[in-house]
Amino acid sequence: MNTEQDIMVEDSVEKQTPSKKGNYRYRILALLFMATTINYMDRSIIGVLAPTLEKLFNWTKADYATINIAFKCAYAIGMLSMGRVIDKFGTKIGYTLSIAIWSTFGMLHAALRPAFGLIGFVMARFGLGIGEAGNFPAAVKTVAEWFPAKDRAFATGIFNAGSNVGAILAPIAVTAIVMDDGTNWQYAFLVTGALSAIWVVLWLKTYKKPEENPHVSKEELAYIQQDEANKEEEEEEKATTKIPWTKVIRVKQTWAFSIGKMTDGVWYFFMFWSGMFFTDRFGVSMKELGAALVIVYVMADLGSIGGGYLSRFFVDKGWTLNKARKITLLICALCILPVVFATTTDNQWIAACLIALASGGHQAWSANLFSVVSDTMPKGAVASVVGFGGMVGAVTGMTIDFILGQVLDDSGSGAYFWMFLIAGCSYLTILGIIHLILPRLEVAKFNK
Repeated sequence: MNTEQDIMVEDSVEKQTPSKKGNYRYRILALLFMATTINYMDRSIIGVLAPTLEKLFNWTKADYATINIAFKCAYAIGMLSMGRVIDKFGTKIGYTLSIAIWSTFGMLHAALRPAFGLIGFVMARFGLGIGEAGNFPAAVKTVAEWFPAKDRAFATGIFNAGSNVGAILAPIAVTAIVMDDGTNWQYAFLVTGALSAIWVVLWLKTYKKPEENPHVSKEELAYIQQDEANKEEEEEEKATTKIPWTKVIRVKQTWAFSIGKMTDGVWYFFMFWSGMFFTDRFGVSMKELGAALVIVYVMADLGSIGGGYLSRFFVDKGWTLNKARKITLLICALCILPVVFATTTDNQWIAACLIALASGGHQAWSANLFSVVSDTMPKGAVASVVGFGGMVGAVTGMTIDFILGQVLDDSGSGAYFWMFLIAGCSYLTILGIIHLILPRLEVAKFNK
């Protein structure tokens, strides 16, 4: 953890040697951003197409919920397994495997037909979930390897912004390709295949750990490894390259992060059910729905970058990481609170703006919450802890899907009111629980 004096010294060094330090780490960050963009394009397309597919495949709300549950069930399983794979084999191999799996199953959606539509979508979404689960454990672990503690929230915010760029591109691609009657819907699921292939080539060509990468200068490597905490983590990683689950799940840092990830259930609601909400509540066309979702995800993008920057700003002002992270999380929670009024307006654009503000708040929250893992865990456990927390978030999302699908079929669109009420209030509640579990952000210690 940096003191104010440490940060002043670091800033002084940066000003004295701007040309020598180098910025190769930002090439790596650009690849994380690209992968996350592709990831969210793949998973977001069904949310945009949901009202159309509901008619083409004659789905009930419970059927659509089942499809989403299949994705999240696989995502939960994949978060546990892919996190361990990435910690064991490293981000270069693990990330490549992850994107290969999710791209294959993403394109398989296009082969589905109404005769086996429900079971086909369930199977395709399950495979997609397994592969996509590797993205965030790999990306957060990469940030921990390539950035010092004070820059991690900002770097996480940058790559996490790719999730919103992907979510923005999804409705743009869908409305450009798919007709109002659903014609050409299959092609919407094929657009990311070429992007994935390009990314794999770039990743395999570019990625090595900073200490092994010939393009990283000594000055940049010293900047990356400036934290005393980093040095301790590196020594522990060398001594114990694989920390058993029995140890990982016992420490309070794992549970503080995992409880924070329960808010993923709200994010999944925004992502997979907003299209249904706008159609059920306001009767929008596909193009109007695409415009509303673009507003939501542009704001989410700004939130992701702004939230990461805000945390860094506080650290640069001399705040401790503990204070900077938690005050930023509090600001995020307050930005999300107004979404409780999304169902009380008759104007679809006001509702879109309220959901957009909440989405921006969530992504800022997410950027800082991911950074809490790299602040408090040795590098050899980062991907595993992110995976475990992602599993908790996916299970929360599954629970929401199951209940919401049943209630919407039984009681109609009034169920959206209760979901938005829960969404708006949950972040403040969860932040309080995190603070009770982890009053101070400190690196977890594992017995050798």
